[in-house]
Amino acid sequence: MTPPSPVLRPYRPEDREALFDICVRTGHQGGDARHLYADPGLLPNIFAAPYAVLEPELAFVVEDGGRAVGYILGTADTASFVDRYRAEWLPGLAEHYPAPVREPATPTEQMTALMHDPERMILPELADYPAHLHIDLLPTHQRSGHGRRLMDAFLDALHEQGVKAVHLGMLSANTGARAFYDRVGFHEIAVPGDDDVTYLGRSIQ
Repeated sequence: MTPPSPVLRPYRPEDREALFDICVRTGHQGGDARHLYADPGLLPNIFAAPYAVLEPELAFVVEDGGRAVGYILGTADTASFVDRYRAEWLPGLAEHYPAPVREPATPTEQMTALMHDPERMILPELADYPAHLHIDLLPTHQRSGHGRRLMDAFLDALHEQGVKAVHLGMLSANTGARAFYDRVGFHEIAVPGDDDVTYLGRSIQ
């Protein structure tokens, strides 16, 4: 008997464990980041969970065998998200992840510094692309069309909200991800500063 095909559906709160797992296992240039961070909750609490909690209407997963194996999530308005993140999300993390008191020297310290600086997401060069997103698929389910399906669902949801454009930030070294974003219509946005990060955007029409 042929097993059922993976399905795309809205995120549910019971997907939280899988969401965290996917985020960590794709958190190092698209590959496994578990060797870099002793706390498996660190990356997801920055790049995944706050979106699923604060804007669940923009969170979608691919489910296979009863478990999420990929997700897309984000915000329709980056500036509003930053305000809500600082007011509603960060206070619940501050005790477990205190703000750094010195220049970050380790991967964990660097990520903790990012956690406490949501305003880093507001850049003048991105003002015409108010929405932003994060998308991750386990390696077992990449290059099978699931990424495009997730992207289409997210863009359709933004379109329904009247959003005109979206952006994302990615590590420049992740050439596989860049090829995917090129295929689904993203273009590079010139943002001066860190050459290790590339910003991409696209219109939603």
